[in-house]
Amino acid sequence: MATFDSPKKTGHGCAALPTHAPKISVVIPAHNESAFLPSCLAAVALATKRLEISVEVIVVLNRCSDGTEQIARSHGCVIVREDAKNLSTIRNAGVAAARGDIIVTCDADSRMHACSLAEIARRLESGRAVGGGALVLPERWSLGIIASGFAILPYLIFTGVSYGQFWFWRRDFEAIGGFNPDFVSVEDVDFAQRLEAHGRRSDRRWGTLVRTPLITSCRKFDQFGDWYLVRNPGFVRRLFRGDDRKAADRFWYDVRS
Repeated sequence: MATFDSPKKTGHGCAALPTHAPKISVVIPAHNESAFLPSCLAAVALATKRLEISVEVIVVLNRCSDGTEQIARSHGCVIVREDAKNLSTIRNAGVAAARGDIIVTCDADSRMHACSLAEIARRLESGRAVGGGALVLPERWSLGIIASGFAILPYLIFTGVSYGQFWFWRRDFEAIGGFNPDFVSVEDVDFAQRLEAHGRRSDRRWGTLVRTPLITSCRKFDQFGDWYLVRNPGFVRRLFRGDDRKAADRFWYDVRS
C-alpha cells in the first residue's frame, strides 16, 4: 500500500511534527477527475514534505470513465471503488479503507495549502480541537462569484461551522457514525454540525484553517455561469434541503466532467 513519505527536514516556515505523531490519511473522492487530480495530488505531496511522518492518500473512484484511475495509481495512491451517487457513501468508503488515525478529506478539484497537514496535526495533537474545516478560496474571482458567495452566506452563517476540507480523528468520525447517506447534498453541513456538537461534549472546539486556506476550482461556475446561484435562489434552497435528488444530480452527480 503506497504512501507519500516525507523527509526529516521540513523548511518553508512550517512547524515540523515529532516522529511519533499519528499517520494521516487523505481521502479524495473522484468522479472523472483527470483534469484536476494531478494538481490536487501535487499539493498533498508538497504538504507532506512539511511533516516527519508518512501520509496515505486514498482516491475513491466513483463511476470513472476517464484516466482518473491511471493518474491515482501513478502517484502511488490507494484505490477504493464506490459507485453510489452519494458523497456521504463515497467518503465513508474512503475512511473505511484508511489506516491513519487522522483523516483529512479533500475534493479532487481542490488544492490544499502547503502547511495544511502540519497545521491539522498540530491542532488535533493539542487536544483542544475536535476537527474542523478550512477557509475556501476560488481559483479565480469575478463579480458573479463574489455575489454567489453572499447568496449562500446566510446558510453558512446559520450553521456556525466551516467546510471544504474536513479534518478529524478517526475515533470521533466513528463515534458520530461518519457522513450521513440520507443526505444527497449538504452532507458536509450535517457532518460538521454533528462533529462540532460531539466536540463540545468533551470541551473540544471546532477549528477553521484560515492561514492555510483551500483553493478550489471554479468549474461549477464555468459550467453553469458565474451568476447561476444568484439568479436561481430556489435551486439553492433545494440544494440546502439535502433531500432533493434531482437538484443534487443536476449540480453534482450527473454533471459531465
